[in-house]
Amino acid sequence: MKHKSQTASIDSDETITVRRSWKLRSVPWLEYAKTLGPILILSVVVILVGLHFVSPAPPRTLTIAGGPKGSTFAVNAAQYQKIMARSGIKLKIVDSEGSVDNLNRLANSHSGIDIALVQSGIVDTADSTDLVSLGSMFYEPLTVFYRAPKPLQRLSELRSQRIAIGPQGSGVRILALSLLKANEIEPGGSTQLLDFEGETATTALRNKQVDAVFLTGDSASPATIRELLHAEGIRLFDFSQADAYVRRFPYLNKLVLPAGAFDLGENLPPAPFNMLAPTVELVAHENLHPALCDLLIEAAMEVHGHPSLLQAAGQFPSATTHAFPISAEAARYYKSGSKSFAYRYLPFWLASLFNRLLVVFVPIVVVVIPGLKFLPQLFNWRVNRRIHRRYGELMALERESLGELSEERRAALLGRLEEIERSVISRKMPGSHADQVYALREHIGFVRQHLSQAGFTHRSTQA
Repeated sequence: MKHKSQTASIDSDETITVRRSWKLRSVPWLEYAKTLGPILILSVVVILVGLHFVSPAPPRTLTIAGGPKGSTFAVNAAQYQKIMARSGIKLKIVDSEGSVDNLNRLANSHSGIDIALVQSGIVDTADSTDLVSLGSMFYEPLTVFYRAPKPLQRLSELRSQRIAIGPQGSGVRILALSLLKANEIEPGGSTQLLDFEGETATTALRNKQVDAVFLTGDSASPATIRELLHAEGIRLFDFSQADAYVRRFPYLNKLVLPAGAFDLGENLPPAPFNMLAPTVELVAHENLHPALCDLLIEAAMEVHGHPSLLQAAGQFPSATTHAFPISAEAARYYKSGSKSFAYRYLPFWLASLFNRLLVVFVPIVVVVIPGLKFLPQLFNWRVNRRIHRRYGELMALERESLGELSEERRAALLGRLEEIERSVISRKMPGSHADQVYALREHIGFVRQHLSQAGFTHRSTQA
């Protein structure tokens, strides 16, 4: 009795195993794969297209061309460096001669310079086609100090004197040469144009080695300029023709300082004072990572967005540019006034990762999930199409059997009918379509019976 029970148990286990094996064999996995395949391929294509347009992870190191040590350019670059470090970006500062030198280095693809502070109005012969501006960062006022018994009214009064206009590579030299040329003072004439800059120019003026100096923030420090403001016998030039200069040089701005703006105690200047100032642009390569573009503009806002003697609160940075087109990312930032969603609420590097992962998840949500929803319908369509194809072959065969048939022709049609039925039986079909499969086989039997009767009738007639 016990032996029979064990035998029954074994038989039951074998039956279950056979049924499970039959179920596994009967499931048309290949059909599901063929149905799901196009959806997966489309998703991969969409992901690859997205990855083509998405930016890679931003670099952790940037290099900026600043200016001479102690200059306004160098001081601002150091402030950017501290702010960028809070987001994990290392900003390397490279000393330079000033704006022209900065631009030349930035245009040189082998220099390793990524961004640079460049005075507006600089015209350079280097290839700058891939350079864009992140906007104007601040005013860079031009200060002209001179020795004279009485105030000068026009720059042309400096003719035949000794003038320090800054070294080669500085922005102040380019600006000084342009303004002096407009007053018919050019190199090679009776006026001596010297390469002195910053402290060297200041010392030369104090020691009466030069008669006038042109200074801007790209080559001189604020301390140097303040020193000359209080120096005895040295005057600061008042651009009374500022309106005319601004018309002739569109990159210049007229700044009017009230009396006492420099020093209330000594009332410097003693009356409202006219100055000329180009703006300074932050220039970069057009392939600068969008996230770094946002970070740099944010740093500039933190450094230059406050009110000062020369500007109102929020005046800088601005989208106004002169020599270079505004970066598309910078234009977006100035227009929207904020960063993208991820960078607004997540740490910098996490937001960068989130944006790149989003390119992968969006196709999954848009393509794969809806595709999986319609997978059963697609699968049924594929199975039905296969059955309908056999019906098409069956109907074509039946049309050929109309009319008189020779014995050879009838045998050939029966052979084709056998092939159709064999393909139906041998091809795995899901159980959900069993009724259609058996209906097809009944119809195959109907056509076979019709052909057999046609053959019997033909033989009777011959008999």
